[in-house]
Amino acid sequence: MKLIGFFNRDGGTFRTTDMAAYEKRAEQVFRDAGHDFEAVVVEGRNIVSAMERAARRDDIDGIVAGGGDGTISAAAAIAWKSGVALGVIPAGTMNLFARSLRLPLDIWQTLSVLATGAVDNVDIGSANGRAFVHQFSAGLHARMVRYRNGYTYRSRIGKMSASTRAAFGVIANPPEFDVDFEAGDIRERRHVSAISVSNNPFGANALLYADSLRSGELGFYTAKPLRPLGVARLAIDMLRGRVRENADVMVMHAPEVHLHFPKLRQLANCVMDGELLPLERDVTLKVHAGELKVMVREGTAASVAREGAVDSVAI
Repeated sequence: MKLIGFFNRDGGTFRTTDMAAYEKRAEQVFRDAGHDFEAVVVEGRNIVSAMERAARRDDIDGIVAGGGDGTISAAAAIAWKSGVALGVIPAGTMNLFARSLRLPLDIWQTLSVLATGAVDNVDIGSANGRAFVHQFSAGLHARMVRYRNGYTYRSRIGKMSASTRAAFGVIANPPEFDVDFEAGDIRERRHVSAISVSNNPFGANALLYADSLRSGELGFYTAKPLRPLGVARLAIDMLRGRVRENADVMVMHAPEVHLHFPKLRQLANCVMDGELLPLERDVTLKVHAGELKVMVREGTAASVAREGAVDSVAI
């Protein structure tokens, strides 16, 4: 395959990595595996435009993106729209998409896994046409991210500390709002504190990422209006990987979800793959089954095929 690797020098792990050495190692590993590979180290503010330019080329089979969840989400959107394969180097804090793809979280080890792996087809979600690989959320999560963004941090540890402080702030001041939704055959209005729509249902894990990206369904979660103690209980259940067991949480699965916010505040926010964005009054969320081509460990597709049919092409 003809591949270009884009490594975000401002992304988590890469901030403390010898990027010249990593760039050299990446090119060696992919070329030794028979690929035409070029690595580029890019500043965070320039990486999306660089990937977009590369994806428009007619001689590129795929892009390999290294960075945090925001970088990977942007790369996935570009790969999906361009029809090229995506390789993921998990250099962020949570690396949620990489976990769902069952990739190693060591940035050096992942190079050889991708270079000798396979191309598989997985699902990708969209909200009003904007792609997401992990989740769309409003309410508790959006408020926490807004609080966190108000703090200054320059490292992975600093970000985790800011997230903890923000979480305590949300526990003390949880939001409440109305939402009309349509999911499958169900139409309802609910008064809630949180909404989350995930690309495939969350697995039973503390980080809330999908165990598989091949179900062809969105996970749709709402939480009843919560007081501080209820938010604390929900946080504990999340840490235990038992969100489904929380009595305040409704769980549904559907290929498409429509949301309408009848009393939308002017400055209301949502979060998509970790990015804080303005919340629109009407949001249509869809799963696009098998439309994203990704590079995975050889044999991953075969193991997942035992859970559901999967097509894989060796590279």
